[in-house]
Amino acid sequence: MTLDDMVRRHGSWLESGINEGPVVSSRVRLARNIEAHSFPGWANEEEKEAVWMQANEIFQSMEARFIRWNMAETSELDKEILFERHLISQELAMKNGGCGVFASPDECLSIMVNEEDHFRIQSLQPSLNLTAAWQAADRIDDELEEGLTYAFSPKLGYLTACPSNVGTGMRASVMLHLPGLVLMEEMDPVINGISKIGLAVRGMWGEGTEAAGNMFQVSNQITLGRREDEIIAHLEQIVLELIEHENNARERLMKDRALVIEDHVARAFGTLSNARMITSSEALNLLSTLRLGLDLNMIDQFSRREVDMLFIAIQPAHLQKLENKTLEPDDRDVVRAGMLRDFMEIATEGEDLD
Repeated sequence: MTLDDMVRRHGSWLESGINEGPVVSSRVRLARNIEAHSFPGWANEEEKEAVWMQANEIFQSMEARFIRWNMAETSELDKEILFERHLISQELAMKNGGCGVFASPDECLSIMVNEEDHFRIQSLQPSLNLTAAWQAADRIDDELEEGLTYAFSPKLGYLTACPSNVGTGMRASVMLHLPGLVLMEEMDPVINGISKIGLAVRGMWGEGTEAAGNMFQVSNQITLGRREDEIIAHLEQIVLELIEHENNARERLMKDRALVIEDHVARAFGTLSNARMITSSEALNLLSTLRLGLDLNMIDQFSRREVDMLFIAIQPAHLQKLENKTLEPDDRDVVRAGMLRDFMEIATEGEDLD
């Protein structure tokens, strides 16, 4: 399977799951390092290449099949696609020799090699499903450890390049769609409150990104002194409270500003159906409004999953891969608008969008 194949479909982590509505997906990431080698930020090229070769040998011996991308052999466009699909980080996309990623065909698992740490194991699951994400990551972690000796301290736990990851090395996160809290101007107090209890709120593509389309990632910050199940239980509790706050905000919107929300959704529907040029930022906001309309039963022509898929499909690298050529920003805006018009037309005709 190639990236050309992948851009025409989407990962299983976007499939509809339990607890739909505000929750989009769950992620667990484990940071691991090899005892005998320097952390990637301090390692020379020979050490990085040695780690990469070790990773290749281990993944070739695994029963499960993984797709491999060596950053030195991957084009800038393809790196951007991997980033847009949540398979690699911005940091790994900027690297070359001795660095890469292994991903499962369904895109629910990706293992970055020589990013900030020697191994970054990421597991994605649809909806609120942190336990399943942790179990999948833990299985790969166990398989890797059969062929590697991890840098581990009996007192501190797993040793990592960034001190904030020392301990379990785990970052668990949930992506949520929170337009109600944003429209009620209550998101800032929520973020402030969350930060005081050891959690972080980031944008759709994680660390270093801003919220787009009212999508937010909520994750733990403390990894030292807590077991994995404790981290997951705490995050799940806060996410359930966030869902309650979001649903409450939506109820108040419908009680006090129903006509405004209906108009908001109708305008988004009309723009997506007719616009000839749309920037990625505008498209994300319009799709966010469309998703809210679905949740509030104002529209029913398509599913949340189909809208969630578009959040990725309209990104710059995906558009260029589908067009098979480099596009200037204005040209991308035209292609993006055409893609969205086609989607809306098929939806309103009642055809199967899959």
